[in-house]
Amino acid sequence: MSRFLSDNYKSLVPYVPGEQVNVKVIKLNTNESPFPPSPKVKEVISEEVIDKLNLYSDPELKELTCAIAEQFGVTPDMVFCGNGSDDVLAFAIMGFCGKGGKLCCPEISYGFYPVYADIFGVELEQIPLKDDFSIDVNDYIGKNKNIVIANPNAPTGLALTFDEVESIVSSNPDNLVIMDEAYMAFCGESCMELVKKYPNLLVTRTFSKSHSLAGLRVGFGIAQKEIIEDMNKLKFSFNPYNLNTLSIKAAAAAIADNEYYDEKIATIVETREKVTDQLRQLGFTCTDSKSNFIFASSDKISAAELALELRKRNILIRYFNKAKIDNYLRITVGSAEDMQTLVDAVKEILEEK
Repeated sequence: MSRFLSDNYKSLVPYVPGEQVNVKVIKLNTNESPFPPSPKVKEVISEEVIDKLNLYSDPELKELTCAIAEQFGVTPDMVFCGNGSDDVLAFAIMGFCGKGGKLCCPEISYGFYPVYADIFGVELEQIPLKDDFSIDVNDYIGKNKNIVIANPNAPTGLALTFDEVESIVSSNPDNLVIMDEAYMAFCGESCMELVKKYPNLLVTRTFSKSHSLAGLRVGFGIAQKEIIEDMNKLKFSFNPYNLNTLSIKAAAAAIADNEYYDEKIATIVETREKVTDQLRQLGFTCTDSKSNFIFASSDKISAAELALELRKRNILIRYFNKAKIDNYLRITVGSAEDMQTLVDAVKEILEEK
């Protein structure tokens, strides 16, 4: 740490991303899609587009916001796009909680929520999950604080129903409720329609998981236009060109190709269910994940040891050395072949115990 860092940030504990590697491994640790982007993405990244990279990207992101709006049946002024959904969440927490503001979220959830609260000086309440890792909706009814919930939650994979989400939103009319739907494509019960009914709801999504564009960093939020106006005010005061031209073009093409992505998502869900059953047959406890990952624990081997043994076999999964979940592993759903390799490796490791 240098002596120049502001005292405000000296105690900051940063978010730790999943490990990225350059060697050949089976990579099941960062919830990326095992499939390439839609062929339509390749079509729009043309030489003509590349030749214009000397020009700034469109700060208003018209092509992308219009494509997203059409997909979800809203108007473009209800869409905010960011450099990944992390960017959208950051602007929302900064703008609507502010220094000294209040925010609550599940105690076990996406690791960026407490980081953003810390960096923006927000008072954060982290609410414990129930013993089965589910969210108790009653903990958020009439909370009188801003709320952010990942739905489905990460790393547990469990999801709230549409009615449960509406009960939270409707009971907190004077506070912003952020529903982080990064994994909703694998679940199917989005609350997106509720943004037309409730002015205090912001729903965020990402192209990283379901649309195979993690490397281009594109996310978006949908809310009533007054919320979006506020977020754009912040964006244009900080970084007007927050998405590059290639990301804009690629994401606009991807969001329109429902046929391609619906097929890939269905395959991931099918693989998730198959591997979950296989792990349970091996004695694992697995949550009823509605995401593109499996959250699993075994009483035959510790999570830390299993993660290490799999790594020796060039298989990466995610281990969280945190209280309450330190004997669970988060396993990204990869290709059918890679997942079978994983299961076979787990069998081998358990047989050696």
